[in-house]
Amino acid sequence: MSTPIGPYAPVRRVGDWVITSGQIGLAPDEKGVPGLVDGGTIPQLHQALANLATEGATLAQVVKTTLYLVDMGEFAAVNEVWVEYFTADRPTRSAVAVVALPAGARVEVEAWAYAPPAGAGPGGPLPGR
Repeated sequence: MSTPIGPYAPVRRVGDWVITSGQIGLAPDEKGVPGLVDGGTIPQLHQALANLATEGATLAQVVKTTLYLVDMGEFAAVNEVWVEYFTADRPTRSAVAVVALPAGARVEVEAWAYAPPAGAGPGGPLPGR
């Protein structure tokens, strides 16, 4: 999970749910200073998806996502990356075109994961999963 660039929580656990704020392609450089990864939308998407895994949740537990794109012309390329990360049981997703994103990002992803804490009892998959 990247360090937030504003006054908000990057992730919250509420019972069996882990909810992330929108993640952009931030990663620390060699000096530890966070910044956008180079290369545009696709490298930023890889990093944003890597930033989602936290609070005991994995990408396999993600059930709902919202994808924000500065350029819908990159939608097909984004989908190619998406299927690398979400293989069999893909989460629902909304895709929204935006004029701009924080820090000059090209893509942002927020997610909801159903992830009962370890040792929390039966929990289990959502119905239909």
